[in-house]
Amino acid sequence: MDAPATSDICIINGNSHPDLANLIASRLGVNNGGCSVYHKTNRETMVEIGDSVRGKDIYIIQTGTKDVNNNIMELLIMAYACKTSSANSIVGVIPYLPYSKQCKMRKRGCIVSKLLARMMCTSGLTHIITMDLHQKEIQGFFDCPVDNLRASPFLLQYIQECIPDYRNSVIVARNPGSAKKATSYAERLRLGIAVIHGEQKESETDEVDGRNSPPLLPKSRTMDVSGGVPVHPAKEKPPINVVGDVGGRIAIMVDDLIDDVQSFVAAAEVLKERGAYKIYVMATHGLLSQDAPRLIEDSPIDEVVVTNTVPHEIQKMQCHKIKTVDISILLAEAIRRIHNKESMSYLFKNVTLED
Repeated sequence: MDAPATSDICIINGNSHPDLANLIASRLGVNNGGCSVYHKTNRETMVEIGDSVRGKDIYIIQTGTKDVNNNIMELLIMAYACKTSSANSIVGVIPYLPYSKQCKMRKRGCIVSKLLARMMCTSGLTHIITMDLHQKEIQGFFDCPVDNLRASPFLLQYIQECIPDYRNSVIVARNPGSAKKATSYAERLRLGIAVIHGEQKESETDEVDGRNSPPLLPKSRTMDVSGGVPVHPAKEKPPINVVGDVGGRIAIMVDDLIDDVQSFVAAAEVLKERGAYKIYVMATHGLLSQDAPRLIEDSPIDEVVVTNTVPHEIQKMQCHKIKTVDISILLAEAIRRIHNKESMSYLFKNVTLED
């Protein structure tokens, strides 16, 4: 990879994923900017930037982890510190965007990802680099450019090179909502797909959002229902079923995020009952919260493959089935192209909207 054309590039990072920041800096051939982020005794976040950032292009590498709220505050304070120190531009490299699952109105809550986007832009961020947003429409919440990179080329390469006899595989969508992503993987690998239907966990679209009270309408000749507004029939999910043939095949489940693994384990058990002789789980972000390593270790899942957008070294020590794909080269190339004012289209070449 070519080194940056100028020397006014500066990479700093918070405490969320220093290993990834060091990997990116080494690939770019630049030194880490020496930013110290720590907490005082009263848990306030303190930021001290060692080098001058005046007139420089700053790239802040900070991802979302289990300590999500501290990660956000560190990012905001670092960005504001650079803004008030007259940095030329401030780019937030956020491989896993926190609160990205809270991008829809539910019950009497709010769209938290919209609030977070406003806070990031107000703090001074002029550009965002992220990976595999939970919903692509989140990009519209930001008042600055957002580059949503894709990890699918790395995961596709892993399937082709590290899964023996992958031609005998079937791509599995864990629920109907992820069928579009599964279809994209299947088309690129020339494989068939299967969809798991009837997941016990309540889907986002089925949750009560408090907006079920329609306005009063005058009576009309078309429809006149006595007794007021008819009650909306409740949905009843059927038992878990697999739509598609997985007998004697390798089942590869694909998703953007694996956090609570109980639904993945339940799906794997159904796939095993249907005759799948090997089961893989591929995801971009591996949060793997709570007792996820133990559940994976005791499950029929043969391998869980995630990228290093989120640190998960402790989980890997607890479960030998977890494998990691390094995507630092993609983030480094994105930084280099933005810094040198080159086109980003090469990084999205042959990538469809469904990925």
